[in-house]
Amino acid sequence: MNSTKMKTKKYDAVIFDLDGTLLDTLEDLKNSVNFALEVFHMPLRTMEEIRHFVGNGVQRLIELAVPDGTGAEETEKVFEAFKDHYCIHCNDQTGLYAGIPELLTELKKQGFQMAIVSNKLQEGVDALSEQYFQSYTDVAIGAREGIRKKPAPDTVFEALRRLEIPRERAVYVGDSEVDIATAANSGMDCITVAWGFRTRQEQEEAGAVTFVEKPLQIIPLLYL
Repeated sequence: MNSTKMKTKKYDAVIFDLDGTLLDTLEDLKNSVNFALEVFHMPLRTMEEIRHFVGNGVQRLIELAVPDGTGAEETEKVFEAFKDHYCIHCNDQTGLYAGIPELLTELKKQGFQMAIVSNKLQEGVDALSEQYFQSYTDVAIGAREGIRKKPAPDTVFEALRRLEIPRERAVYVGDSEVDIATAANSGMDCITVAWGFRTRQEQEEAGAVTFVEKPLQIIPLLYL
């Protein structure tokens, strides 16, 4: 990594998606979704189905997970059951992807600022950020009232405001079509990771152009 330190930085900050980018959260999401569905005697969902449902926040996750034709009131009850369960079990099987600790350590060492922007509920983001990322960033923004979720740029702009970094000096890193659209809507460059919840074909169809197969491959892309 020493050679990169002598180069000119193209960016000063990295904005990370959370689920599917930094953390593999799919097993815990599936378990909490299926717990809530089972409470209301609804068919359970497979891991592959959950993989396709995630990305637009947990409210949308539940809307997609309940059977077609489920009314709004019952869907809301399932959502509440999901939230109660996930609040307790959000970190049972969740963990950092291989290479992420080394990446974050190196980014901090090289003076990059970092932020997390997620469509996960703010409470979940806070809990996971405190455990995994408090040594690297103080900015971790999730879904909450009063600010639009991704792919709207609002949460990204809020992160940049807190970092005091212009968007031209930051790059967005994510794994899904929502992330690709978020970067575009924010007027930012995007690095798309190969280890997340979407296939390379799905990412390319969403407009991704810059890919990395392993976390540390991100670092050379941050320099001119």
